[in-house]
Amino acid sequence: MNYSKKDAKAHSRATMKGIWAAALMPFTDTLAVDEEGFRRNVDHWIEDLGIDGFFIAGKQGEFFSMSLEERKRNFELAVEACAGRAQTIMSCSDQNMDVVIDLARHAEKVGADYIVVHAPILHFFKQQDETLLNYYRTIASKVDIGIALWSHPDSGYLMSPELCNRLADIENVVAIKYSVPRPMYAELTRLAGDRILVSTASEEEWLDNILELNWQLYLCSSPPYLIQTKADRRMRAYTDLAFAGKAEEARRLRDSLDPVRAALKGTRPAEKPHAHQKYWQDLLGQTGGRVRPPLLELTEAEKKATREAFETCGLKTA
Repeated sequence: MNYSKKDAKAHSRATMKGIWAAALMPFTDTLAVDEEGFRRNVDHWIEDLGIDGFFIAGKQGEFFSMSLEERKRNFELAVEACAGRAQTIMSCSDQNMDVVIDLARHAEKVGADYIVVHAPILHFFKQQDETLLNYYRTIASKVDIGIALWSHPDSGYLMSPELCNRLADIENVVAIKYSVPRPMYAELTRLAGDRILVSTASEEEWLDNILELNWQLYLCSSPPYLIQTKADRRMRAYTDLAFAGKAEEARRLRDSLDPVRAALKGTRPAEKPHAHQKYWQDLLGQTGGRVRPPLLELTEAEKKATREAFETCGLKTA
C-alpha cells in the first residue's frame, strides 16, 4: 500500500475504479497451486481484457481449501503477477480473528492495495449489530490498509444498510462488496456513498448502477474474464461508454451479451460453480485447472453441454 491510514478513504475514491474480477485459482492435476498458470491468466486479464483490479483468495479462489501459508503465497503471487499494472484486494476472511489480522498484516507487508473481510458466521445470535461493529473496529485498529466489508447470505444474515452506514465511519473502511437485493445497496449508497464505495457482484446490474447510482467500482466476480476475450471486450466497452455518459450505446452493448450470460449460467450445475467456471476458462484458452476436494468436478456429459453452449453463444474468440 502506498497511502497512510488517514488517507485510505481519499485514496480509494481516487484509485479504486472500474472493473475488478474475483480470481479463480488454478490447481494442477496433483492439486498444487498452478503459479505459472495463474501468472498467464493475470497477464491475459490485464493486457488483453483491460481488467483494473483483482480480488484474491476469496470464495472463487477456494481459500477454504488452502493452508494459511498458501493463502499468504497467493497474496505474494498476485502482487508479483500484477506488477503495478492492476490493483489487488486480498481476501482475509476467516472465522478466527487472529487469522484475519495475520493475513491483513501480510497483505500490507507484500504490497497489496486493499483487503476484504467477509462478515463472520455468528453462532446463536439474533441481534448482532454491536458485535459486528466490535468485529470490524477491532480488525481496523490493528492494520493501516484500506478495508472492504463483505456482506453475503453465506454468513446466515445480511448486514443492514443502517449498520453498514455506521461501519463506514471507521477510518480505514473504504468499500463494501454488498451481495444483497438492489433496494438495500441503493439505500446504503444514499446513506454512506460519501464515505465508502458501494458495489455488488452482479454483472447484469453493473451498468444500471453506474448510470443510476453513480458507482465507480465493480467489485466483483468472474464475468470480466468469462464473458470477454481479447477479440470481444464488450463488458469493458459498455463500462467505458457508461462512464463517458453514453447510456444508450452502453445499454445496447450490455444487452448483446445476454446469449453469453445465458450459456454460462444455463449450463452451470448447482453444486459445481468452481469446476464449471474453470472448464469455461479452459474453453477460452485460459488456465482453469482442477478444483480441490470437497468440490466436485464436472462429468463428461456436463462438459459436453457446456462446450456446445460455449460454441454457439456468440462470444468471439478470434
